[in-house]
Parts: sequence; C-alpha cells; structure tokens
Amino acid sequence: MEAQKIRPRFVICVKNDNYIVSLEKRKVYQVIPDPRAAKHRMMRVIDESGEDYLYPATYFVPIRVPEVATKVFRIAA
Repeated sequence: MEAQKIRPRFVICVKNDNYIVSLEKRKVYQVIPDPRAAKHRMMRVIDESGEDYLYPATYFVPIRVPEVATKVFRIAA
C-alpha cells in the first residue's frame, strides 16, 4: 500500500499574548500534527525561531492554502 502524502496545514496567528517574540499577529504559520497536544487544546506550530513549539489553539485560525503556495512556504522555511 502506498503511503499517503501528508499535506502541511497552515494557520494565521490572531493572538500572541505572552508570546510577542515567538508569534506575529496576521502571519501564516505551519502546523505540525500532534494529536496529544490537540487533546489539550494546544497546537504545535513552527514559530519565529524556526522550531516547533506548543501554543494555545485559540491563538490561530486554520486556512486553506493552494498547493502552489504550499510549495512556496516550504521553500521559504
């Protein structure tokens, strides 16, 4: 069976209280799937440091990104 291709998920930051250095409002961030974090209403996001960290899920709004844009985001990262 062929492995399924996992499409990166993206979100827009709408809140950055207590994380003003790590997160910028209105900026698009890539999400790393983390079911355990989701159970605690957290989201694993690649932040301004370039590393993935947990943040409150309420700080983000999910968005749909066209495949061509997904490729551009990957290159920029």
